Amino acid sequence: MALAIPVATETLAGEKLARAVRAGLASAPRHLPPWLLYDEAGSRLFEEITELPEYYLTRTEHSILARHAGEILAVASAGERLRITELGAGSAAKTRLLLAPAVARQGSVLYEPIDISMTALLVAQARIERDVPGARVRPLATDYTNGFALDPAAPRERRLLLYIGSSIGNFEPAESARLVRKLRTQLEPGDSLLLGVDLVKDASTLLRAYDDAAGVTADFNKNVLTRLNRELGADFDPAAFAHRARWDPIHSRIEMHLESVCAQRVRLAALDLTVNFCCGETIHTENSYKYRQGQAQEMLVRAGFAPAACWTDTRGWYAVCLGVAG
Repeated sequence: MALAIPVATETLAGEKLARAVRAGLASAPRHLPPWLLYDEAGSRLFEEITELPEYYLTRTEHSILARHAGEILAVASAGERLRITELGAGSAAKTRLLLAPAVARQGSVLYEPIDISMTALLVAQARIERDVPGARVRPLATDYTNGFALDPAAPRERRLLLYIGSSIGNFEPAESARLVRKLRTQLEPGDSLLLGVDLVKDASTLLRAYDDAAGVTADFNKNVLTRLNRELGADFDPAAFAHRARWDPIHSRIEMHLESVCAQRVRLAALDLTVNFCCGETIHTENSYKYRQGQAQEMLVRAGFAPAACWTDTRGWYAVCLGVAG
């Protein structure tokens, strides 16, 4: 199914990309916003990353949801009917672990996936409606970081808002706090937010997760250069950049960079911009913040949630925390 995008939407998206790239490449140090990584090819590569042996995050969160789905739904519903809304839903693969028991508990469930890609939403909708009879899917294509509006829940119905996958870790601490406060304004008292966060652990495990032996993460990172070549008429040579993953213990984050392996000049025709790179100079493309035990609950409290429960795996590598809107 082809998706027709209005010209106005394309124009706005192109202007946003152009502004972000111009500002980021003119900065010192150079950087690009992480959302640039997730075009169609980048999203496909990220799905491959989630299945790599080094990338523990997805399967660890999956195990927590599989083990505690009943408890999560019981605490979130408090005896009422639930509807489930998900931010950055993507393929919604893990969400089925909650939707199926929700259908078993109440006969049917309304699922509202929110993602910037309508294509991904339509694929997820077809899969969910096929695999979870009783789940009604109402997708919403929007950039949730810029604000969005949810329909109010029905009488005697509570909303469980999912923000899983450790996506909150891609934001700077102040930004993540603002986002969680913004999410609170979309919820009524008694609604809840389920937040998935990756926890601090040994540096070698973290670095392997972001620099896998097969090089899929490197391809994912370099794909942003291919995107700029395609959308901004740039002449980046991806082979002239190396993927670098770094652990910053002071800021408790993994950083992804693209390092220029030689002195080179890159032209971005659509921006009428030329960028000179020194050998060893990097473009900072993404952060992934790792949380201390209890830090997610503190953020929920500051945003107006009462921390109801927090579930971790047996190694204490990952946490899924539930906050109830007060």
